[in-house]
Amino acid sequence: MVKMAISQTIRSASPFLKWAGGKTQLLPALLKNIPAHFGTYIEPFVGGGALFFELQPAKAILADSNSELINCYTVVRDNVEDLIGILSAYPYSGEFYYKLRAEVPGDVVLRAARIIYLNRTCYNGLYRVNKRGQFNVPFGRYKNPIICDAERLRAASYTLKNTELFCADYQETLRNFAKPGDFVYIDPPYHPVSKYSDFKRYTSEFFYIDDQRMLARTAIELAGQGCFVLVSNSYCDFILDVYEGCKIIEVSAKRNINKDPNKRGGVKEVLVVCKQYHSNQQRLSRQLALWEVSRESSLLSGTL
Repeated sequence: MVKMAISQTIRSASPFLKWAGGKTQLLPALLKNIPAHFGTYIEPFVGGGALFFELQPAKAILADSNSELINCYTVVRDNVEDLIGILSAYPYSGEFYYKLRAEVPGDVVLRAARIIYLNRTCYNGLYRVNKRGQFNVPFGRYKNPIICDAERLRAASYTLKNTELFCADYQETLRNFAKPGDFVYIDPPYHPVSKYSDFKRYTSEFFYIDDQRMLARTAIELAGQGCFVLVSNSYCDFILDVYEGCKIIEVSAKRNINKDPNKRGGVKEVLVVCKQYHSNQQRLSRQLALWEVSRESSLLSGTL
């Protein structure tokens, strides 16, 4: 197993996008519940990537079903200077905002610049699309928004250099890549606890109650196979029930993205440790060997 390695030179790496349910404020609680050593860091709902940028793992796989988000990460990793050049020329105005919002550029760098600009200047920093996949958040009014944070983008680019990026469903990502000894952090669209909850609408598809049940089964199965699995979600009876038997940690977070301004503020959330963490290296090696045999058989049979 590869020891977790954190860069000593890029300590300033941090999320370059504002994201509903971002985890920066929960990093102290998250860091208390990660394994000291692991193989690959895998995050199938990457969002803003706060934990990834904090850990700066030596080997990582980041994925999301949001194609615009993954394109943005890819451009930051591979073409950051071109991206900075474009963003630096964008003005802050409602007229330009709505013009850019209506466009769908074909060029990957322009697409990434569009997403960052909209994210930095839209109302409340919310990423939301309609059922046709069209970004539909109105213009936000800020005194002096930072549209192009060049140093933050460069730091993120450096941190992403050894990271594989995929636009994929979480099941596909975990099925293809998660193996014993890997650390899997799962931060899905939260189960709604009120009629104003809107974290699930980050793509044109919704995340329903059956999806939450399937996700919980997947997380628990991965832990049983020797992965280190940590899950974030809302605090409610349903989530507590589907993760019964796991270690539940209550945390408090400030959430400012809510349709009802009176309900913005501190909310209770949970971290779920699917803790069948195995310290026995021999057992982990045996599980890894079994996983590799199973994967090879699946490839030969065409089921992967």
